[in-house]
Amino acid sequence: MASDAGRTGEKLDKMSLSPYGEARATVNDNPLTEDEVNRLTEYFHATLYLCLGMIYLRQNPLLHEPLTVDHLKRRLLGHWGSDAGQSFTYIHMNRLIKKYDLNAIFISGPGHGAPAVLSNSYLEGTYSEVYPDKSEDVDGMRRFFKQFSFPGGIGSHATPETPGSLHEGGELGYSISHAFGTVFDHPDLITLTMVGDGESETGPLATSWHSTKFLNPITDGAVLPVLHLNGYKINNPTVLSRISHRELEALFIGYGWTPYFVEGSDLPTMHQAMATTLEKCVTEIRSYQKKARDSGTAFRPLWPMIVIRTPKGWTGPRKLGDHFLEGFWRSHQVPITDVLKNKASLQKLEEWMRSYQPEELFGKDGKIRPDLKELAPTGTRRMSANPITNGGVLRRKLNLPDWRKYCIEVEKHATSRFGSMGNFAKYLRDVVVKNQDQFRVFGPDETESNKLSAIYEGGNKVWMGDYFEEDQDGGNLAFNGRVMEMLSEHTVEGWLEGYVLSGRHGLLNSYEPFIHIIDSMVNQHCKWLEKCLEVDWRGKVPSLNILLTATVWRQDHNGFTHQDPGFLDVVANKSPEVVRIYLPPDANCLLSTMDHCFRSSNYVNVIVADKQEHLQFCTREQAIAHCNKGVGIWPWASNDQGDEPDLVMAACGDVVTAEALAATALLREHLPQLKIRFVNVVDLFKLISPAEHPHGLKDHEFKAIFTDDKPVIFNFHSYPGIIHRMTYHRKGQHNLHVRGYREKGNIDTPIELAIRNGIDRFSLAIDAVDHLPGLGNKGGVAREMLLDKQIKAKNYAFHEGIDPEDLEAWTWPQNLSCPDSEV
Repeated sequence: MASDAGRTGEKLDKMSLSPYGEARATVNDNPLTEDEVNRLTEYFHATLYLCLGMIYLRQNPLLHEPLTVDHLKRRLLGHWGSDAGQSFTYIHMNRLIKKYDLNAIFISGPGHGAPAVLSNSYLEGTYSEVYPDKSEDVDGMRRFFKQFSFPGGIGSHATPETPGSLHEGGELGYSISHAFGTVFDHPDLITLTMVGDGESETGPLATSWHSTKFLNPITDGAVLPVLHLNGYKINNPTVLSRISHRELEALFIGYGWTPYFVEGSDLPTMHQAMATTLEKCVTEIRSYQKKARDSGTAFRPLWPMIVIRTPKGWTGPRKLGDHFLEGFWRSHQVPITDVLKNKASLQKLEEWMRSYQPEELFGKDGKIRPDLKELAPTGTRRMSANPITNGGVLRRKLNLPDWRKYCIEVEKHATSRFGSMGNFAKYLRDVVVKNQDQFRVFGPDETESNKLSAIYEGGNKVWMGDYFEEDQDGGNLAFNGRVMEMLSEHTVEGWLEGYVLSGRHGLLNSYEPFIHIIDSMVNQHCKWLEKCLEVDWRGKVPSLNILLTATVWRQDHNGFTHQDPGFLDVVANKSPEVVRIYLPPDANCLLSTMDHCFRSSNYVNVIVADKQEHLQFCTREQAIAHCNKGVGIWPWASNDQGDEPDLVMAACGDVVTAEALAATALLREHLPQLKIRFVNVVDLFKLISPAEHPHGLKDHEFKAIFTDDKPVIFNFHSYPGIIHRMTYHRKGQHNLHVRGYREKGNIDTPIELAIRNGIDRFSLAIDAVDHLPGLGNKGGVAREMLLDKQIKAKNYAFHEGIDPEDLEAWTWPQNLSCPDSEV
């Protein structure tokens, strides 16, 4: 196959890189009759007429009257440049859906070309079914046009309001990874994916081409990418449109694809070439799948893809005045920008729109001609009506094991150490076993490192590449697995997003410091979920679960570059309707939290828990109560029962909770007269007002835990500013003294890193002494002692390279436990 492709490259290298002229194609059998070509052209023109109508018109939708300024929108918005190429591809896929009864969806990588997707949805009748006021008649078309990029209407991308869309395409780079997410465990699905040549320059898109190395032709469907070379971005040529065919072909063969070229602008010959090429790709896909499924042996073929080269703004005016329009960057957005003020431009627009002959395509009532309507599939075979694109309607609950059976025994609070993550892995393993067709674990090469290797007993890592003998020695690789690992956070996040948006469940595990790589992707997913809440026909999809481990406070050995807990800031800024943040302090709370997250829908759940062994605090029953409340007083670590506390010591996060407990013990040992209340927070949004987040504590509830007139020392896992921001309007906020990561790090020991950032036990205890006005100078001696111990710990670390054993092995002094709250 590679040799055939090589000969193709030699042939095409002799041709022009121009998008103009009769079709030039790798394969072309001229399968269409003249009547089919004519009808495809008319349907194509109908979609393009609708595209222009969306950009320009608010009245006179079928130009039954001469076009005037009054018929135009006062603010012209939208993108024209990629519409024709996208619609052309969509229409040709429709032909094959009808011919082969395909289960297919369409992903628009250049989602700003939404008019192409919307116009096809409207002609297929789906849009009018979903939005009855956008009916298939003149007035419905008028409403359809007016709403586009209009206040109170819809956005200019393939937004959640768009039937058939699960990928908005506003931020570029994720089309291929989303597409692969949709086809995992959907063996009959073909996801036709338009990739813009501008989008192809992004890092996320570049890595996602490797997704074929993880696609099993037995259990999964297939992605059919169509790289659209229309030559220009907003104001620049695109890289891939200006390199030779040989170079372009070599690039994609190297990625593991077989590229088929379709290039030109002449519609009759382009229809023939695209019909041949698309059908060849679909039949190749089915052939590979049949071979694998009949034999029961998975393999990795060089899957087919299409490179289509057409002019940007195809079918528009070649020039506008002295300047190029079609085939140039000026056609990227609104193609003729001065129609509201320039009569000549208005006339040019009218001539252009009439060139599609809308009177021949639509009846006087506004309905598409019946013989053209027949070109589209019907029912759920329409790509705009495929339920996979509305994954919430397909969502099935997970079959979850009883998490309580995986709980560890906690005989005494904060006296034993255990690996929370390793214990959770056993539960996760059984989630995988019980949900082999709808649950996957994703991550960037860190599942083993994150102590989750027990999962391999339920499902290995998918690997469709070559195998070595050494892989048998702990490689945990398999053609048919449930763990998806590739060292690209963008790609695995995109897979997970596509997987959950099409109705399945999953978990992404990652080192905490490097989750920032996908800040923007998670941001876009949050926006999608939030907007879906406004669309009544959208079903709620499974939540996107992100488990962060290898956390900042145990990255002392990797140094400053690996110390960053700031992802929580990103998530905390998102819509409260769709984000949740949990910091379980121990193994049993982690189990309870994860079970809750796996049962939820339409959220981005972020869970932070370290992978190393840590002190364990809660019994099973205590974890149930604590996690249900989200925040609570730990009586066993408090001594204010029946009294007003002098001080509230609070913590949120596993490591910082242990340090806060140690600080509490120091204070009670050296200043026994102090009444100290210990508070732990699991659900971060409990701190915020209920007016701003549904999880927020009411003011009287907040006061009952934190008081409003006593000093609160709050030890936080991440940056302190989040806590201040969440509590800024709470009464007594000025008494809240937050300690957290303050961007200080190096190659440290755990205690030394804590000291650098002021979250260690000594700093917390000193802070408490400094903020207890009633203590007077009684705490002076204790303060000096604490400072001495802190200096001693730092010096020990500098000389020995480890922390003092008494600090490293610290446990809660049992003589300080409240008898009524003992385990």
